[in-house]
Amino acid sequence: MSLSVESLARIAIELQSGISHQDRFQRLINTLRQLLGCDASALLRYEQRLFRPLAIDGLAPDVLGRRFSLDAHPRLEAIARAGDVVRFPAESHLPDPYDGLIPSRQDLKVHACIGLPLFADQTLIGALTIDGMDPAQFDHFSDEELRLVGALASAALTNALLVEQLESQTITPLSISHVPAGKPGTEMVGLSEVMQQLKREIEMVAGSDLNVLITGETGVGKELVAKAIHEGSSRASHPVVYLNCAALPESVAESELFGHVKGAFTGAIHHRTGKFEMADNGTLFLDEIGELSLSLQAKLLRVLQYGDLQRVGDDTVLRVNVRVLAATNRDLKQEVLNNRFRVDLFHRLSVFPVHVPPLRERGQDITLLAGFFCEQSRVRMGLQRVALAAGCLSLLKQYSWPGNVRELEHAVYRATILARATQQSEELLLEAQHFNQVPEQLAILPVAVDVPSSSVGQCLRDATDSFQRQLIENTLKNCADNWSACARMLDMDVANLHRLAKRLGLK
Repeated sequence: MSLSVESLARIAIELQSGISHQDRFQRLINTLRQLLGCDASALLRYEQRLFRPLAIDGLAPDVLGRRFSLDAHPRLEAIARAGDVVRFPAESHLPDPYDGLIPSRQDLKVHACIGLPLFADQTLIGALTIDGMDPAQFDHFSDEELRLVGALASAALTNALLVEQLESQTITPLSISHVPAGKPGTEMVGLSEVMQQLKREIEMVAGSDLNVLITGETGVGKELVAKAIHEGSSRASHPVVYLNCAALPESVAESELFGHVKGAFTGAIHHRTGKFEMADNGTLFLDEIGELSLSLQAKLLRVLQYGDLQRVGDDTVLRVNVRVLAATNRDLKQEVLNNRFRVDLFHRLSVFPVHVPPLRERGQDITLLAGFFCEQSRVRMGLQRVALAAGCLSLLKQYSWPGNVRELEHAVYRATILARATQQSEELLLEAQHFNQVPEQLAILPVAVDVPSSSVGQCLRDATDSFQRQLIENTLKNCADNWSACARMLDMDVANLHRLAKRLGLK
């Protein structure tokens, strides 16, 4: 079997169908998987020495959230360095990045692997990967046929990147090599509608010089939003200076912000440069701005209004050019009404307010973020593989995540540590019990138990037994039949839980 003209035409048609690039890319790899008979396929974008999945088929859904660094994945590095089709031999000693990430075949290794580097004007922009479990799965396809597939995919990805560049209004020079890409550590992982809206707002305000007030619950990633705004601004080549206002004692807060001169107060044994001076021509990120005292708020307002400041103990006026990004998890409007925050400073800071949504409103992003943190923990701990069991994702999506993205990140890292301790392997599979055993309340999922109408008319003892039976069954299900975790969730001694379950007929 080989690729016919009709097959190639079908690929080209799929790339012209769909209402978005994401839809077209998904159609492309779905078609490729059917035509090539592969077990898994992926379209990856190349940026900052890593590959980022744009669309996948046949792979675990969390793969979309993973970022594959060339330094950590030798097969992908080989594809990036190649100028042509790469066929990896079945006996290759290089680990495949998708080992353990093909559902229902997590215990098997990928044996047939082809990589197609994608180029635009001799610049690497992405790759297509095609994987199979049969070592001879792709032997009947010629390199020339695969090059044609790669050419079609390259053209589609090139057009998508150019459109992205135009939408971001960065049209000079019009070159793929200048398509903006988030620097490492500044990417916000997520495809949910609320995250797409957030990214659009960041794009709109980043190119301006407006002050921005970033609001949201603890752990949602407000600092990441501030970094993204800075990286997308004309000040990106200058520093972004961070200051946590909540960690500032009143006695040193003014000095931290504006600096001081030697002898200004007891202990001032040398001159000190304040954060505003350090951020000159750049960006100052004031985290937890709502914690500043009213006296400091007045001094901060003057800098925002006139761009001048005075070091503590110095009469000299210094001029600075600083863009201020402020973040808070408080309701500053309510703080203003309670006379705990200056209304004039509030209006100065919130010229363009940006709200970061909590994780519980982001739906599918939990899956992507879980994959993202799995890959990060794999690299951090020097492991060969960190995969999520199928039941894990449903468990993670049920939880409300009051600590938001930060809590999910810590939960994945803790689960990885627990899995490594119990599995004694460099290839880990994170299962529900690894999340249930963490010391925090990660796995304490809310269990809704409705009182059935059939219980009306029952005696209290029977109704109580029925309620307890249903509660234990639901809780045990959420804990993947782990009785110890179920006992912790119900705040019971595990021996007492076993006795109660036996009495209720559950054992």
